Amino acid sequence: MPEHDLFIRQLRSLVDLQPEDVAAMRAMPLRFRDVNKHRDIFREGDRVRESCIVVSGMVARYKMAGDGRRQILSFHFPGDMPDLQSLNLPYMDHSLTALSPVRVGLISHDDLKPAIDRYAGVRDAVLRRTLVDCSIIREWMVNIGRRSALERIAHLFCECFLRLKAVGLTDQADFRLPLTQTELGDATGLSSVHVNRTMQELRRMGLIQSRGNMHSILDWDQLTQTADFSPDYLYMKADPRRLRGCE
Repeated sequence: MPEHDLFIRQLRSLVDLQPEDVAAMRAMPLRFRDVNKHRDIFREGDRVRESCIVVSGMVARYKMAGDGRRQILSFHFPGDMPDLQSLNLPYMDHSLTALSPVRVGLISHDDLKPAIDRYAGVRDAVLRRTLVDCSIIREWMVNIGRRSALERIAHLFCECFLRLKAVGLTDQADFRLPLTQTELGDATGLSSVHVNRTMQELRRMGLIQSRGNMHSILDWDQLTQTADFSPDYLYMKADPRRLRGCE
């Protein structure tokens, strides 16, 4: 699959795109960069002139507290462009790191901005993607601040599953998350021990099954109820509750 296509598919899960919009995005040149696991793609304070599409692997936004503790702000999958805000902000206010071996396609702002200015569909899609990213961060704030440990982990699994399914990266109810318990804890404000106990509880309840990085959702309705999860904040065009494998 051409490297632009997952990005285009993801945008199409949010908005309608005209053929000229798709052609304009496919015409934007990509400079590829391979990033090793646990290495940063961009760091807080960097002044960047390119935005990146995740081509393969899994990426996280994060910030560091003064005492060295890390807070993961969001996860990003193939097709995501997690640093769109760099188009309009002078420097990065957070870091972007590889959670697995990652390949990114870098698009120069000098190529991206003219396409946004010329094609209304591209402009609307990029704006909507940025707003949905903000919506996800707001939901994560509620997750960390007001939900129990069981709800937090279950909610994260629901979100990741639907976002992967929207771009065709799941197999029925099975999906891959290359995350350690420490990384899950950094995303949910829990210790590794607490994450481990919570994962065991989800398995005991018959909601998920895990084999290393592969996870299976065994009871979608009960998992979403346990998680206090509604997909509305993802703003998907298709009703994600009716995606195959979620019924």
